[in-house]
Amino acid sequence: MHMVPYQRRSRIIELLEKDEIVNLVDICAALPDVSESTIRRDLKTLEADGEIILLRGGGASLKKGSSAEVPVMSKAIKNVNEKEKIAKYAAALVNDGDSVYIDSGSTLLRMARHLKGKNITLVTTNALFFSEIQNMNLKCFIIGGEINFSTGSILGTKTNSMLSEMYFDKAFLGANGFSDKAGISTPDIREAEKKQIVARHSTRTYVLCDSSKSGKNTLCKVFELGEVPIICDRMTDMLELSGNYIIAE
Repeated sequence: MHMVPYQRRSRIIELLEKDEIVNLVDICAALPDVSESTIRRDLKTLEADGEIILLRGGGASLKKGSSAEVPVMSKAIKNVNEKEKIAKYAAALVNDGDSVYIDSGSTLLRMARHLKGKNITLVTTNALFFSEIQNMNLKCFIIGGEINFSTGSILGTKTNSMLSEMYFDKAFLGANGFSDKAGISTPDIREAEKKQIVARHSTRTYVLCDSSKSGKNTLCKVFELGEVPIICDRMTDMLELSGNYIIAE
């Protein structure tokens, strides 16, 4: 079976999720229909994207503790069950007649399929959302601005200006980590500003984070820990410390 580059690289990331270090021989064995030269190119691409660290001898390890934004396609293959549970729970909070903002991010993108049949007005800065709602009878506004092609997020001064003139019943935001030190955080100052504007213009705001983000610090604080409820797949020490959380059932 022929694998496209995204599928190959996703498989490599999966291998590195399971083992801290994986050598080239093991990667080749896991992808028997892919040539060694192609795998080496994929490894170099993943390293250039800041997702892995190449080791001497051809091995690789997953890059941990980075403040860099991870490409959305790579996020989409991680913690799938947890993200699905969170997305389904969040979508159930949306009622007919609501005006709803949905942020960028792989968990937020998963909300789309669970909104089918709801009579709502949707506003998003998630450039990938269009492909998920093409066959739904939704009133949807995709806000303009600069696209971060790595994350699928639309952001910038024009984006913030448009969002400043809108008001929402409910807003669902993403984040890259939450901790007692950094609060609820993101690596990009523009993302932080956008989320803060939306929260000020929303009656209710929720942050969707799976438990792998608990205790992680990234560059820009969006909210203090506990300032906004976090919807998560399971209890963690940081959630308990926040005192403001919802466990998705």
